[in-house]
Amino acid sequence: MNPSIRIQRLVAIFSVILFVGKLWAWNLTHSVAILTDALESTVNVITGFIGWYSVILASKPRDANHPYGHGKVEFISAAIEGALIFIAGLMIVYQVIYVYFHPLAMQKLDIGILLTLATGVFNYFLGIYALRVGKKERSVTVVAAATHLKSDAYSTFAIIAGLVVVAFTGWEWLDKIIALVFAGVIIVTGYKVLRKSLAGIMDEADINLLKEVIQILNVNRMPQWIDLHNMRVIQYGQVLHIDTHVTLPWYWTVEQAATEIHVLENLVRKKFADKVEFFIHIDNCMPFSCKICNIQTCSVRKHPFINVQDWTLDNILANEQHGKQLIDA
Repeated sequence: MNPSIRIQRLVAIFSVILFVGKLWAWNLTHSVAILTDALESTVNVITGFIGWYSVILASKPRDANHPYGHGKVEFISAAIEGALIFIAGLMIVYQVIYVYFHPLAMQKLDIGILLTLATGVFNYFLGIYALRVGKKERSVTVVAAATHLKSDAYSTFAIIAGLVVVAFTGWEWLDKIIALVFAGVIIVTGYKVLRKSLAGIMDEADINLLKEVIQILNVNRMPQWIDLHNMRVIQYGQVLHIDTHVTLPWYWTVEQAATEIHVLENLVRKKFADKVEFFIHIDNCMPFSCKICNIQTCSVRKHPFINVQDWTLDNILANEQHGKQLIDA
């Protein structure tokens, strides 16, 4: 089974168990802070199952109707999760206001704290494991779920710390303050998850990913790769689509060019396994390319070699062959 599907299934199943545990703790204590934790867990339940479905769908191979595959469903799933987290935060604010005007006496804090602590510890370690799998598989859905699990665990631990103070001091008003503080944390978390998923839906450039690809190509650069430009990296689920233009010697045969392109592709695939799809356009070198071409055996050189053009984030995105500025200069 696909690792992303397996971990997302675990997240979905355990989200239900942990939610029931938190509701039990709230019912015992009447603590609005524990209710805050339980309300956030409703998001875990809903998005756990949505995420499970989305990673199953995203793992399907591309077809005639979806030539780029089904991976973008993961961004939609993450967007739903972010929106629900945000709404949960607003619901907590409402609940705090309601309890302020309709107070209930707190009770059995010791049992409630232990129950809530158990759910927090489990959430934390499940979140660490899910984040490791999500990053390895480059699954937006699993990473979003893992991020939420860890933030949920942190908020649980902080809530418990506050409730311990309440238990020893009797300051029940502190319970409501704790709930409001973490409502704010939850709202910010929801916004960040929503923002990142919408960026993926809109094909916003992943700058860190681009830098990683550029670094690989620079470190393993060959003299015959005269130039690289017009590069774009888009992620569809777990698959990276890399579009770029590569300048090769004009006198090469098609077979030579194809062999060289495969070498370049395999370098990147060593880093990202088989989750990379290339669309490479081959440009023939021009006379102005000579000044950045370091092929020592070239017999048709028009200009002396000056220096190799370093590939950077700024110049590799340009839709223009490099070297022309050296001629102009």
